[in-house]
Amino acid sequence: MSYLPELFRKVFFMPNLHLKTGSAASSLTAVILSVAVAFAGLSACAKPLADNAQIKPYSALEPLTVKTPTAAHEFNVEIADDFSEREQGLMYRKNLPETQGMLFEFPDISERAFWMKNTVVPLDIIYISPQGRIVSIQKQAQPFDETPLPSFAPAKGVLEIQGGLADKMGIKVGDQIIHPFFTVKP
Repeated sequence: MSYLPELFRKVFFMPNLHLKTGSAASSLTAVILSVAVAFAGLSACAKPLADNAQIKPYSALEPLTVKTPTAAHEFNVEIADDFSEREQGLMYRKNLPETQGMLFEFPDISERAFWMKNTVVPLDIIYISPQGRIVSIQKQAQPFDETPLPSFAPAKGVLEIQGGLADKMGIKVGDQIIHPFFTVKP
C-alpha cells in the first residue's frame, strides 16, 4: 500500500526481526507499532493540500477597487457568501496572485475574527464596514497560525489579499472599498 508511512513499512516488513515475548526489545517494538499504526491512521485521514486548479472557485471573479488617497487599486475577487464558503475561505490554496483576492460577505454586522488554519499563503485580512470603509487590517497573517485575528470593530465584509500588499499599496484604515456589496454614502 503506497500510502503507508515509511516507519510503518519498516516495522511490519522486517524479515530478520525475531524477538522473544516479554523482552525489552518486544516492548519497544510494541510501542513502535502503536505509534506507526496511529500515524498511519492520521495520515490516511489528513486532507492533502490541493493545487489551486483542483479547488473549485466559489464564484466568477468580480472587480473590486480599494481607493486610497493617492491611488485606486484594482482587484478581481472571488465571493464567499455562504457559511461553507466563508468557513473554508482560501484554505489549501497554494498561491494567490497579486491582483486577486477573496471577499467574504456576511449577512450581519459584527466584530469578526479570522485565523489561518490550513491556509498556505500569507494574507492581509482587511475588515470592512457596511459603507465600504476599512475598519482594521491584520497584516501578513502567517500560514497555518490558528491565533484569532480580530477586527476590533464591527464589519460586514472581509477582503483577503496577498500578504504584504496593504503596505506595498499604502492601504490603510479609513480607505474606501468599492464593490456592489457595500453601500457607499456620497
